[in-house]
Amino acid sequence: MGLTDPVGRFLDHLTVERGLARNTIDAYRRDLERYLDFLRSRDIEDPSRAGEPEISAFVAHLSGSEYEPGKSYRPSSVARALAAIRSFHRFMVREGEAEADPAEGVARPKVPRSLPRPLTVDEVGALVAAPADDGGPVSLRDRAILETLYGAGLRISELVSLDVDDVDLDGGSVRAVGKGSRERLVPLGRYAVRAVEAYLVRGRPALATSRSRSALFLNQRGGRLTRQGCTNIVKAMARRAGIRKRVTPHMLRHSFATHLLEGGADVRVVQELLGHASVATTQIYTLVTKDRLRQVYFDAHPRARRRPAERRRDAG
Repeated sequence: MGLTDPVGRFLDHLTVERGLARNTIDAYRRDLERYLDFLRSRDIEDPSRAGEPEISAFVAHLSGSEYEPGKSYRPSSVARALAAIRSFHRFMVREGEAEADPAEGVARPKVPRSLPRPLTVDEVGALVAAPADDGGPVSLRDRAILETLYGAGLRISELVSLDVDDVDLDGGSVRAVGKGSRERLVPLGRYAVRAVEAYLVRGRPALATSRSRSALFLNQRGGRLTRQGCTNIVKAMARRAGIRKRVTPHMLRHSFATHLLEGGADVRVVQELLGHASVATTQIYTLVTKDRLRQVYFDAHPRARRRPAERRRDAG
């Protein structure tokens, strides 16, 4: 389905002027396509004619099962769609294509706060040790991927977009390009440096082909490793390590941040390492460590141990 000109210009604005990541642009595109479909179902072809009732109705439909039978969107997805719509209508007002923003008064759905689920230090140790110790190129690559995800706290999109020149093994750092095309230099610990060095010397040359170019992490056909390929590697290594919970690349980023804070790192230092634009985003990890401290306290202190009924109630 083609997008109307205002939406196309809006997406160009997000790409060129605001420098948003491709994944964010794609999410906005999908949300706005659904929104335009909904407006057309109400005989509104021009989005500047949409009012608050239509936007509220669209949000209600996404939250329920009427918009797509048998499917309702998570509150976070509904909130993201409303954010896209608000941003789009504000853009139209700035461009002189609408007189007012009809989305301004639409209530944002409540999004329940979900705490990150980090791995324990022992689980991380088992995970990074999971690749076969056979010296093969795939095993060397997989270990380097796991060590880099955890050692630098990278997003999966940042990892798969790395080029060989982005890694400074002598200086022990990696240059990551995060959301909004913001660059940051992240320290790379000795385990990650050793793993990446072994991969570059003995692994990557065996995988590289004419299509590899400057990509750091390659798939078995010599192309740049994809997000899905990286996710599959992490899942496979978690199974091999005997970790029964669902493990994703982003969980290693959560673990990186949580373990730093538990080790005494300042939250603003962790913010810079993660590439968060606001420290408020990083502070959710402090809640994780507080929960962990509380658990350790009640489990270990002889005069703080809870009665079995209290433990059952907390677990429920």
